[in-house]
Amino acid sequence: MKKFAAGLLLATGTLALAACGTGGDNATSSSSEAGEGGGEAKELVVGASNVPHALILEEAKPLLEEKGIELKIETYQDYVLPNEDLESKEIDANYFQHIPYLESQMADHGYDFVNAGGIHIEPIGIYSKKYKSLEDLPDGATILMSNSVADHGRILSMLEAQGLIKLDEGVDKTKAEVKDIAENPKNLKFDADYEASFLPQLYNQDEGDAILINSNYAIDAGLNPLEDAIALEDSESPYVNVIAVRSGDEEKGEIKALVDVLRSKEIQDFIVEEWDGSVVPVDEK
Repeated sequence: MKKFAAGLLLATGTLALAACGTGGDNATSSSSEAGEGGGEAKELVVGASNVPHALILEEAKPLLEEKGIELKIETYQDYVLPNEDLESKEIDANYFQHIPYLESQMADHGYDFVNAGGIHIEPIGIYSKKYKSLEDLPDGATILMSNSVADHGRILSMLEAQGLIKLDEGVDKTKAEVKDIAENPKNLKFDADYEASFLPQLYNQDEGDAILINSNYAIDAGLNPLEDAIALEDSESPYVNVIAVRSGDEEKGEIKALVDVLRSKEIQDFIVEEWDGSVVPVDEK
């Protein structure tokens, strides 16, 4: 269950920005097609989570330089500011969120964004310092999870797939909430009062009986999802991490070049080698 095939078709919270800064007036890229060598390089500013997104973008920098594009990366530690900065044109694109979260943000805030292309999936994991398997969880165990409603359906669907709960029939599982649990044989208690980036710290403090942590935060905190998680999301997860841009910008040459490079064999191989299955590239070509 902890192996994922490269080529699989994918997270979320709010903390203060711990970034390199914002793009400012230099963030708006040219709308013309990106050139292949020669001429002045076009600047493309992309907001990203530290791990793995920013690391993947760093690997893509020289490939984009060959196409006449200077990639500038702005890093974030939260899941709110990257969309706010995209809306205000501080950045040209962002790379940190999966499709359900993007859709919920557009619905909640009226953002006119589009998905320019899926790049990878980060399997969500269940972590516990007290128990070595889900079967060991006791009756009434406390499960800690993100306070991001956009992640709840994903988490609950995973717990259902693991046989811990059963959701109401007919519920849209991408939008499921704790109230939609129809069967809970272990009487699990759910505590969803935590920002996603804070969950690894709770794990290290041995809080709760089990904690659901997104792989990007787990990796950033020094955890290895393949070794440290007692269970991982299966290979059917639809939660692809995408390049998001303002509507219409998906046709810009720089954006198309960015997506092409991130889906290239060079970058896919880098993802597989760097994270060994805890981050899985998407092949949408």
